[in-house]
Parts: sequence; structure tokens; C-alpha cells
Amino acid sequence: MASFIHEAASVDVASRLRELRESQNISMRTLAARSGLSANALSMIERGKTSPSVSTLYKLADALGVSITAFFGAETEKKQVVFLKSEERTRMSFTRGVFEALGGENFAGRVEPFMLTLESGATCGPHDIVHSGHEFVFCLRGKLDYYVEKDLFHLEAGDSLLFASKLRHRWRNPSGNVTTALVIISGFAEGEQPHVMHLKKGK
Repeated sequence: MASFIHEAASVDVASRLRELRESQNISMRTLAARSGLSANALSMIERGKTSPSVSTLYKLADALGVSITAFFGAETEKKQVVFLKSEERTRMSFTRGVFEALGGENFAGRVEPFMLTLESGATCGPHDIVHSGHEFVFCLRGKLDYYVEKDLFHLEAGDSLLFASKLRHRWRNPSGNVTTALVIISGFAEGEQPHVMHLKKGK
């Protein structure tokens, strides 16, 4: 992983998930049913025995009715201007990768930028992602396969992709090296949490 990732504040997903679940008085069994995960898989995540995939995080956030950024900590006041130093970014680990928030969690607008750093073979999960708005992807390094409906786009460093997010899509790192991509989601419906969709569809 790139050195700047290690400078960012790390999120303890296990603890945050348990806090969010208990704050809503939701049992582990109920959350498992809502999210489509097994109670055993959920227990493993809460005990820190396994890291959830991006799509699993989306599933959990959706089942809890919160934004994926709720895993980053307490909700903060939304601002019209958000400035972040590189070391202030919040990162969250998932299976074979790292999700870095780029201010969308604090911004009073319908745009969510984030960075994905993906190890070889990392994917968003086995299921398609669908949400409102538009999605822009810029490959910073490595290679990234993006499936949009029936089309497959092979991105390399410097390549970009822009599409309507209502189209079924998913991604994976097909290479043997680390891939880093900037993703910007905009124009989504009020109250929707599209970044959650990118951490929610897998196991």
C-alpha cells in the first residue's frame, strides 16, 4: 500500500459496527437477516476475526439505514467547504483493499469522492451495484476492470470512465499489482448513500 495510506486515520470497523447496531437496539440475528449475511459471518466481523468486503460494508450500512461513512465515526455537521490534509483522511480496510474518504462524509452536497487502493484480485463482491446519480472513475495506478451492464472496460493508469450509476456495475483488480483509483459519485437522490453501495454487495 502507498505510504500516504498509513498516515490516514484508521477505522476500527468491528467496534463501529457493534456500536451502530447496539445504538439502534438491533440484534445480531436481525441485522444478519436485513443485510443478507449469515449470523456467523456478522459475528466474525464484529469480533474482528475477518475483514468485510466493500460490498458487505455497503450491505451493512444499508441494513442499518446509515451512510458508509457512519463507520468512520460520529456524524459531523455538514459543511459547504471541506478541506482535508492528506494525513486527515479517514481510511477503512476491507477484504484485500482500503477505502479512503475524501471529504464527502462532511460535505453538504450530493457528491462523494473516495479513493480505492486494491490488492491483486480485490473485487467489490459478487453482486452488481446500482444507485442513482453518475459515477466517475479515474485509474491512478495499476489496472482496474469495470463492468457496466454487459460491457467490460479495462482501465490502466491515466484512463477514466464515466457512466450513469443506474446501470448495473461492479469492479475488480485483475492484475498482480496494487491498483489505486479515484471514484467520484454525484447527482444522487437526496438521502441516498451511494458510497455505501460500493461496499455492500459482497460477502
